[in-house]
Amino acid sequence: MLTSITPLGEQGRGNRWAVTTTAYAVGCLLGGAVTGVALGALGSVLPDLPVLLLAGLACLLAAAADLTASTSGRRLPGGRRQVDRTWLDRYRGWVYGVGFGVQLGLGVVTIVTSAATYAVLLLALLTQSALGGLLVGAAFGLARAVPAVLLGRSRSHDALRATAAGLQAQAPAAAWATVGVLTVAGSLLLVAA
Repeated sequence: MLTSITPLGEQGRGNRWAVTTTAYAVGCLLGGAVTGVALGALGSVLPDLPVLLLAGLACLLAAAADLTASTSGRRLPGGRRQVDRTWLDRYRGWVYGVGFGVQLGLGVVTIVTSAATYAVLLLALLTQSALGGLLVGAAFGLARAVPAVLLGRSRSHDALRATAAGLQAQAPAAAWATVGVLTVAGSLLLVAA
């Protein structure tokens, strides 16, 4: 998916990259917001919970799951499908931009590459409000849009390959950073609890 929406690809399909990417970002935002609102609303009917304790444990468990998955080579549980690449040839750019974005923004309808996704879902639930869930989900959705936006600098095949290779090379560091952020956030939440 990462290299599906690029300036070169959109130009080759007769679309404008800015329009498709904007639609993709909006779709990510909408998908994340829908998930967050639904989980926050669901959380609002739950009894009083030790929210900070549960949020801290969720972050620490996600960090442990990501660490285990990266060292063992095992995949996290979840869907095995990716967005439908045939949409690229069937629909206008803004249509597949929104469609891809919503699917990725929802978080769990495509391949889950980090347990941080599950932690975010639980955090949205633990806000115990539709508004809190909306904020968590929208932040998640926007974060999902960032990699596609980064490809906007790639105006040639060589630049696209270099950018994609650079992002791929940074994936292990990003995975370790995710584990670090989850660990620190979980620890702080537990201390606050």
